[in-house]
Amino acid sequence: MLVELLTRNTNPASATADAWRDPLALLLASTGEGIYGVDLDGLCVFINPAGARLIGYKPDEVRGRNMHELTHHARSDSTAYPEDQCPIFNAFRQGVPCRIDSEVFWRRDGTSFPVEYSSHPIMEGGQVRGAVVTFVDITERKRAADALQRAKDGLEASVRERTGALETALQRVRELAAWSDTVREEERTRIAREVHDELGSLLVALKMDVNWMDKRLAEQPQRSPDAATDMRERMRCKCQNMSRLIETAVDNVGRIITDLRPSILDHQGLWAALEWQAQEFTASAELVLDWQLALDESPELPEPLAMAVFRIFQEMLSNVGRHANAQRLQVQIALQAGVLTLAVQDNGQGALPQAFEAADAYGVMGMRERAHHFGGRIDITSAPGAGTRMCLSVALPPETSA
Repeated sequence: MLVELLTRNTNPASATADAWRDPLALLLASTGEGIYGVDLDGLCVFINPAGARLIGYKPDEVRGRNMHELTHHARSDSTAYPEDQCPIFNAFRQGVPCRIDSEVFWRRDGTSFPVEYSSHPIMEGGQVRGAVVTFVDITERKRAADALQRAKDGLEASVRERTGALETALQRVRELAAWSDTVREEERTRIAREVHDELGSLLVALKMDVNWMDKRLAEQPQRSPDAATDMRERMRCKCQNMSRLIETAVDNVGRIITDLRPSILDHQGLWAALEWQAQEFTASAELVLDWQLALDESPELPEPLAMAVFRIFQEMLSNVGRHANAQRLQVQIALQAGVLTLAVQDNGQGALPQAFEAADAYGVMGMRERAHHFGGRIDITSAPGAGTRMCLSVALPPETSA
């Protein structure tokens, strides 16, 4: 029936009338897809109502017109679409079907819509007589595909962003771990040096004194009474010197132990340890201390949290000593509604905020990691010439006892 329609191009109206008497024509009329036939000149032989409606015409207005010039004359960017490049025409001229979903058809009002079309050549007696073209408006499909692509692009961008952030965080963790190892080794080296230089020399001196006394005691029976009296006096002085060396050794051991873990933290608690550390630091750095402690209650913090707060406080003071060049130091400690805040404010030279976010700001990074481990945070406010304020905020565990 389609071949017959294509060969009756001398009287399109009569051919359409005959088609309505055919079941195939009724099927074409009832489908929702656009379907039309063209002869070898590209002229429309028939078009179903759905196809005519999609391009804004009535079927009678389309039949006999060149379909490429009518609805396929330009690309989606409005540039001209030469007929010799049209896949629809090339399909039946070369006898090869095609299926395209990347082009547009144009409506009567000059607007376009994305379309998926297929062109199939019609053969009769081994010769191509024309083609049947089916097409469908894929605007909604394109919108859905575009929305899906945007969502995919957004997801990929989010994944890239999160991956980048994770890689940065992992790199910082590696750098922090390496810095921690370096600091640990430096601390071990310092302690070893102190033990060797101070305790070692004291012990050597004690050993020499003991050897001297042992030798003199062995000679004692051979001495005269006057010589023995003189030797006893010298031994007494030697014992007093040994006692002083032992006291010095004990003091050095206590200092080294305090550096490793202040005993005041265990014996008198966190608040006393913080004040002691502040007093020790400001005395050695010759700073004026403004100490402010305001506690609604005086709870006993869990040992790991208390040690973390103390170490963070030590690092804050260390930053002041290394970088601030300050004259005054203010320490504010408050505990309200179960939230502990510890702030250290100096009147030193300050710094740009970027300095505290630098990749090699390991001290700040270490403080933040300690605070984050217990659900806290470190806030730093600083500006050149305006000093620096470092503040730890951490919520105490509910089971903390007063």
